[in-house]
Amino acid sequence: MAYTGEVTVGGTPDVHELGDLIITKVAVGPMDNNAYVLRCRATDAQLLIDAANDPGTLLEVIGDDGLTAVATTHRHPDHWQALGEVAAATGARTYAGRLDADGIPVPTDVLVEDGDTIAFGQIRLTARHLVGHTPGSIVLVYDDPHGHPHAFTGDCLFPGGVGNTHNDAAAFTSLLEGVVTRLFDVLPDETWVYPGHGKDTSLGAERPHLEEWRERGW
Repeated sequence: MAYTGEVTVGGTPDVHELGDLIITKVAVGPMDNNAYVLRCRATDAQLLIDAANDPGTLLEVIGDDGLTAVATTHRHPDHWQALGEVAAATGARTYAGRLDADGIPVPTDVLVEDGDTIAFGQIRLTARHLVGHTPGSIVLVYDDPHGHPHAFTGDCLFPGGVGNTHNDAAAFTSLLEGVVTRLFDVLPDETWVYPGHGKDTSLGAERPHLEEWRERGW
């Protein structure tokens, strides 16, 4: 079946197969978080984006080939509840944005800055630092050499808008400008967006609404 990105807690993960990379999306509770297991086809090395919850579910998706790394998109607790158990079970190196790492109780092995590369097997992800939802949120971008980019946006970008900035006008402006300059201005419309909750989208689907978001202030 074709990948849809529509997953539910307790349901079947969805698998997006690319030329060099396999992306498995799974929903975990209790806040319907998305977690993504990325697998390098050439080496079988794997990286997990957001060990959000349900460590048993995540370890089942990871399987017997183990885990090279876990990247946490930001410091909010619903995105790292399973991090300690998954890291302990797999020995994976942990990555998080430098400015959010002190809010994550599991030690961060690698502090990530804007433009840094996270590598596993033959796959490279580029980190983009966005300020507003949290001080140190990171978006991870995979530039598929055989197709369009893929962006794992955590809680910074969703279908219909940017992440929650709790009615803080300065935080909203910072997040929106970061999303525009570091994603929309440099990546094509075909860029697939994998958010921290809910359905996937694309930059092309969201681009026409940027001014609407700016005007409404959220």
